[in-house]
Amino acid sequence: MMTRFLRPLAALALVALLPACAAISALGDAAEPPDVYDLRPAQLGFAASGATGRDLVIEEPNARGALDTDRILIRPNPLQAQYLPNARWSDSTPAMVQTQLLRAFEDAGALRYVGRRPLGLSGDFALISELTDFQAELQPDGRSAMVRIRLSARLVREDDASIRGARVFEATAAAASTQTLDLVAAFDAAAGQLVPELTAWALQAMGVGLRQAVP
Repeated sequence: MMTRFLRPLAALALVALLPACAAISALGDAAEPPDVYDLRPAQLGFAASGATGRDLVIEEPNARGALDTDRILIRPNPLQAQYLPNARWSDSTPAMVQTQLLRAFEDAGALRYVGRRPLGLSGDFALISELTDFQAELQPDGRSAMVRIRLSARLVREDDASIRGARVFEATAAAASTQTLDLVAAFDAAAGQLVPELTAWALQAMGVGLRQAVP
């Protein structure tokens, strides 16, 4: 009799433990560090025909909502925002774009100083921008995606706050699949188009001559 009575109690105890085991397992999954991705420096394809004594401050792009994060954004449809699981950018998206621009202007070798903040009270020019798109967009077939980057930029002369130029830059790149590595490669390709185009535009607006880079 006692053995038959104990068996149901043991079964109840096992059932009670299952949620706790599941919670411990979930905590273990949450502790797994995400994979971290970065973009390669853009290849400009041009060089400055001569150096200038001008300074340029590149402000971090403004970004709102789903873009203001280090998570990798994917849109199943235009009204829905999701993030790739277990994957992160090496920095927040706006800061990563700012770093890409800094590298590009430094590589062009045309300016005396390029930085996130002015050396003194102010620089000669400031690049102010707003990031409105930086996502992978799932295509209707559900098996492919298109990466889209869109950046609205203004070049401001600091001494009189005059706008020397304003332009919207947009680049797209097809991803080979919806796998994380293929999506990141498409982000890299789209940035590799947009950053050189923006860099050339801003340098020319500052009066810098450009020539094709020697291979």
